[in-house]
Amino acid sequence: MTVTNILLSGVVGSTAYGLAREGSDVDRLGMFAAPTEELHGLHTPKESHVSTSPDRTLHEAAKWCRLALGGNPTVMELVWLPDELYEVRTPLGDELIGIRASFLSARRVRDAYLGYATQQCRKLLGRGDGTPDADTRRRIAKNARHLKRLCEQGYELYRTGALTVPVEDPDGYHDFGDRVASDPEAAVPLLNHFEQAFDDTASALPERPDEAPADAWLRRVRRHFYAPDAKSV
Repeated sequence: MTVTNILLSGVVGSTAYGLAREGSDVDRLGMFAAPTEELHGLHTPKESHVSTSPDRTLHEAAKWCRLALGGNPTVMELVWLPDELYEVRTPLGDELIGIRASFLSARRVRDAYLGYATQQCRKLLGRGDGTPDADTRRRIAKNARHLKRLCEQGYELYRTGALTVPVEDPDGYHDFGDRVASDPEAAVPLLNHFEQAFDDTASALPERPDEAPADAWLRRVRRHFYAPDAKSV
């Protein structure tokens, strides 16, 4: 898969969180700009490109902004990575990192992170009875770590307005995953705890995101890539 005009791209997932172990996949996430002229034709360009070997997801700039404004946890981490995890970082990408706080809002962060965490918990509880094999236990443990990360990072973002990558205490995440792999019900108290924590905590975030910086940034992107032969940043 060849995608041009990549504005920002980096290593995400377990490697970024500090949770990777031997054999873990290396996931990459990025954003690209479609040539502006292609946005005005009968058929608009593809908004996302997903590939394996390597595992990489690239979203078109407008789609990324829409997802981020909705509080999507997966896309949000792209603008909070440590410097060493970025593989492509352009001036326009730096501008986006500079306005990352404007995408945030209390309700959308709470709903998105807790919503995804609740889905993970239901998935864990739906594994059924019986003794899982080794592969199933690994998948359960991975889902449990994902659940814990969503709760911890979502609450941090809601409470402070900032997101820390990688996570603190990676061993604690692996211990939690092992406990849940032995007993999926062990995931429920963690989710309940964070649901209550969100309810009891005043957020550092506004009730609504500030769309103006994102809109202005996207217009700069469109101007930059307006000419058919516009060069990459």
